[in-house]
Amino acid sequence: MKRLLLICFVLFGTFFVSACGDSRMHSQAVYMLVDTSGTYTLEVNKALKIINYLLATLNPGDSLAVAKVETRSFTEKDIVAKVTFDKRPSQATQQKRAFKTKIEEFAKGVHGSAYTDITGGLIQGAEYLNETKAGIKTIVIFSDMQEELGKGTVRDFPIKLDGIRIVALNVTKLRTDNADPRIYLDRLVLWEARVRKAGATEWVVVNDLENNMESILNTR
Repeated sequence: MKRLLLICFVLFGTFFVSACGDSRMHSQAVYMLVDTSGTYTLEVNKALKIINYLLATLNPGDSLAVAKVETRSFTEKDIVAKVTFDKRPSQATQQKRAFKTKIEEFAKGVHGSAYTDITGGLIQGAEYLNETKAGIKTIVIFSDMQEELGKGTVRDFPIKLDGIRIVALNVTKLRTDNADPRIYLDRLVLWEARVRKAGATEWVVVNDLENNMESILNTR
């Protein structure tokens, strides 16, 4: 009898651990990078709309983080807010309200940085997403995708984005792009090649935020 109880206990424990792992496999984690360099800070209100969409769409058990892209972005201090939503819907709703308040406070005091370290933000984002152990991992980049690195900032090395979707949003055209559209197109091609080489599962560009917001998240 004792032996039978022991076997049942082991089987139950195995099932419980397996079930917990499966629950994360069905969850989503999103890390959103918000460009705060130069005049791109004028686009912050559009970023708020995207964050509100994410808050409304993500489910209990999902994770969300928002971070700044600035002179050097590979640091925890650039994360404005992060949360894993409680499995209880009522608690998750409270967490979403608190998250929204943090983001609104950030938007009011955002200042333009001198440089744009997108690569550092991607590395930091990949670390965060991998720690969540979510089944679907997405980095959202709200930027013109023009990386400008300050003196002493080294980013010319391979990065790892295995199993992560990359979504570039609101990739505005610079003055040089208007003069020669090939510069804009080449910038997107180069970024796609880089993130795919790093192991990203998908590269998506969404500029029509009014009609294509649903493209940001992976449908389950």
